[in-house]
Formats: sequence, C-alpha cells, structure tokens
Amino acid sequence: MTPQELLAAATRLMQRPDAASAGIWPRAAALLARQALELAMEAMWTAMPQAAGLSGCSMRSQILCLAAYLDPDTDTRAAYLTAALSHACHYHPYELAWAPPLPNFPAGLTRLPRS
Repeated sequence: MTPQELLAAATRLMQRPDAASAGIWPRAAALLARQALELAMEAMWTAMPQAAGLSGCSMRSQILCLAAYLDPDTDTRAAYLTAALSHACHYHPYELAWAPPLPNFPAGLTRLPRS
C-alpha cells in the first residue's frame, strides 16, 4: 500500500468506528498512520541521492537527520508526529482503557514532502 492509501484507511477508521472495531480502532488507526509516515519518509530519502542510505536507518536516526534536509517547521512536525504515533501504538498496561490521543495526523502527514 502507498502512504496515501494507508492514511486513507486510518482516516476511515477514525471517522467511522463500528462495533467490530470497538476498542481497537484508535490503535489500528495510529499503526496505519505510523506506517504511512515511515513509507513517506523512506520514499523521500530514496528520492534524495545524497541521503538515499538513510532509508535503512532507524526512524529515530531519520528524524534526527531531517533538520539537515528540511525546513525547521516540517522537521518539528515530523518529529512530533513520530513521537505521538509511536506513543499511541504502544500498549501501556498500567493505563486504564482509553482511546490514545491521536494527533491531527491526516493534516500533518499530507504536509510532509513527497518524492
């Protein structure tokens, strides 16, 4: 799937949760959005010959390197989205049942550079 298709699937889950996905749709939407972000960043690095090797690095390393290639606003948004989605994707057994707070990821992801 492309990042746009993953993001569309995540958005559908958020807009129309149903009984079959009760309790799992927030984390599923966060996982789809996180995968979309990772694929978009991989495509971005691949499109930049000077940074093509970064697509094989950890996400944390990629986020740290964004500042050298993108404007500060986009860099900050990508770092925030990565941290928020990572937190929302992980299971926290000490927390009560809740829907993880999902950032406004559809808008945030669509503003990231595309290859």
